[in-house]
Amino acid sequence: MHQLEAAPPVDAAPGAPARILESIRLIAAHYGLWFAEAVHQFGLEGALQAERAAGDAAVGLALSRLGGGANPFEGWAPESLHQMEESLSKFWLGMDGVWFQAVEGLAGMDGAKRVNDTCWARFAPLEAVRIKSLLGIPPGADPLDALEACLRQRFNSRVNSVLMEREPGALVLRVTSCRVQAARRRKHLPDYPCRSAGVTEYEGFARAVDPRIRTRCLACPPDPLPEGEYCSWRFSLD
Repeated sequence: MHQLEAAPPVDAAPGAPARILESIRLIAAHYGLWFAEAVHQFGLEGALQAERAAGDAAVGLALSRLGGGANPFEGWAPESLHQMEESLSKFWLGMDGVWFQAVEGLAGMDGAKRVNDTCWARFAPLEAVRIKSLLGIPPGADPLDALEACLRQRFNSRVNSVLMEREPGALVLRVTSCRVQAARRRKHLPDYPCRSAGVTEYEGFARAVDPRIRTRCLACPPDPLPEGEYCSWRFSLD
C-alpha cells in the first residue's frame, strides 16, 4: 500500500505578500503568452485586434475585482501620479534588462539579440496602438503630428532624454541621454550594438501609428558615436 503524504501545515505556505507578487507575475506572463501565441497563429495584425478586445475586457475585470469598479489612481495628486509613471517606466526597463541577461546566460549574446529583436517587433506596434488609443488620436490626424505625440508617451521617452525636431515633411528624434548606453560608458564598456533592435522598434512603432510613415536610422551603435551622442532617427511620409 502507498501511504498518502500529509498536506503541509498552513504556516509552511508562502506568506500572503509573496503570493500576491507571484500572482501578478503569473498573470503578466500568461497575458504575454496569449499575445505571443496569437501573433504566431494569426499574425501581428490579428493579434493586435485580439489584444484590443481582450485588453479592454481585462482592464474592466481588474477595476471590478481590485478597484471596486473605479480607477484607484483617479484621486492621486499629480506629483504622486508622475512618480508612479516614472517608477513603472524604470521597472519596465529593468525587466527588459533582466530578461536579456537571462537569455544571454542561456544562449549567448546572439541568442539574446534574436529574442530581443523579436520582442521589439511585437511590443513596439502594441505600444503604439495603445498610446494612440489612450490619446484619442482620430483616424484622419496628421501622421507626423500623431507620431510625435505618441513618441512622447513611450516608456523609452520617459527613461531616456529625447529631442524631437520638425523638418519639412519629416520628424527627427534624437536620444540625447540613453540610460543603457550611458551605464556602459561609465564602466568603460563599448556601446551595446542595438541598431537591429532599434530599426525593428522604431519602424514597427511608426508604422503602427500610420502605415505611410517611413523610418530611417541616422545613427545607432555599432555606428561610431562621439561621447554624449546616442541614436537618432528620421521619420517621413511616402
